Amino acid sequence: MIGLRRELGLASLAAIVFFNVSGGPYGIEDVVPSFGPGLTLVLLVLTPLVWSLPVALAMSELASAIPDEGGYVTWVRRAFGPFWSFQVGWWSWIDSFVDVAVYPALFVEYVRFWWPGMTSVTRWLLALAFIALLTALNLAGVRPVGRLASALAIATLAPIAVFVICGFVTASRVPWQPFTTRPGGVVEGLGLGLAVVMWNYSGWDTPSTCLGETRNPERTFRSAQLLVVAVITAAYVLPVAAGLGSAIDRTAWTTGALPSIATGVGGPWLGHAVAIGAVLSTAGLFMSLLLTNSRLPFVLARAGLLPDAMQSLTRRTGVPWLAIVASAAVYAVCAAFSFKELVVLDVWLYSLSLVVELAAFIVLRRREPSLARPWRVPGGAIGALFVTVVPSAVAILAIVTAGVTNTMAGIVAASTGPLAYFAAMRTRSRWAKRALPSNPP
Repeated sequence: MIGLRRELGLASLAAIVFFNVSGGPYGIEDVVPSFGPGLTLVLLVLTPLVWSLPVALAMSELASAIPDEGGYVTWVRRAFGPFWSFQVGWWSWIDSFVDVAVYPALFVEYVRFWWPGMTSVTRWLLALAFIALLTALNLAGVRPVGRLASALAIATLAPIAVFVICGFVTASRVPWQPFTTRPGGVVEGLGLGLAVVMWNYSGWDTPSTCLGETRNPERTFRSAQLLVVAVITAAYVLPVAAGLGSAIDRTAWTTGALPSIATGVGGPWLGHAVAIGAVLSTAGLFMSLLLTNSRLPFVLARAGLLPDAMQSLTRRTGVPWLAIVASAAVYAVCAAFSFKELVVLDVWLYSLSLVVELAAFIVLRRREPSLARPWRVPGGAIGALFVTVVPSAVAILAIVTAGVTNTMAGIVAASTGPLAYFAAMRTRSRWAKRALPSNPP
């Protein structure tokens, strides 16, 4: 019998969480011109405390109580029923069209370090080859993806560690001055800056979609989450502080500029090392996110809300092959857009889904107090409110500061959820009628 295989251990899942959330400081550069050096460092320290850690704790409790494939889609269904379960699954899958497509685009931005004269056609073809290779790896199974993710995480962080050491050794100025560089103060540029910070600290719920492919998920998921929160915070704060403490012109902080900044800190050898780390990071990001997000159409199909073919598993590797291929095909189309065009809309859609997921956490706490929870968020009711209200407020702030264009695009994308749900319900109804005998007894 074909079925999912529990082949992800702690190291593999931690690497997948790392790449679902971060992948290292590559892509964080835009925060510096958006907020200024001092405010950037403050945000990089505070954001994991009010955004990442609370969400990670809430998801860890839910994973310990309901360690099923689909993760948050399953949890929302238990709390609110099939309609809202479909919404978060559908919104998250739509969001992944934007989110995962960022990484082929970011991959190409870093390749420009060696190939600055790249044409737009070459850019898209290179992104397409990147997608095809990593899709093939996903079809090979979750075990090789987990192992490769572990290796890529180490390779991604190694040059950053060297960059941090070189940066602090050669520091020539205080990294947090000036506090802000915007003539209009903090408010100007808030939408993009906040979106980039949140985007780099988002995704703690996403790896829950493969709980059914994880060994001892009740404990493994929580351990991976808490480990990675600490690693990611250090991976952002330390290299940004090291880079800002150097004599590099701070106008150089733009998307994909970290290799150039590293060159100024330690020389060409360090620039090339960081560029290689950035390229490997985008590979780990796309590969891991394709793994977790392709489980969304699989779970929705298993619930009868998408075509049955989406839950087809390969005999050899036990992965939902059609869900993987279909997701990758859409990512290839979306990769034609630039990084800045994608990131704000991505955070808008992600924030909308997350608010519903956090509401499900509270509802299940109140409605099912006797539900076995091998691990609970500490602090009782106060702890439960902290891990839901604070990140929900941050998510709503990101939505309202996204700008008119991104807000309209987000509303249009979100409205496809109810339409798709009712279309699926009508399709299921037709199937049921056709299945009835013509002359029932």
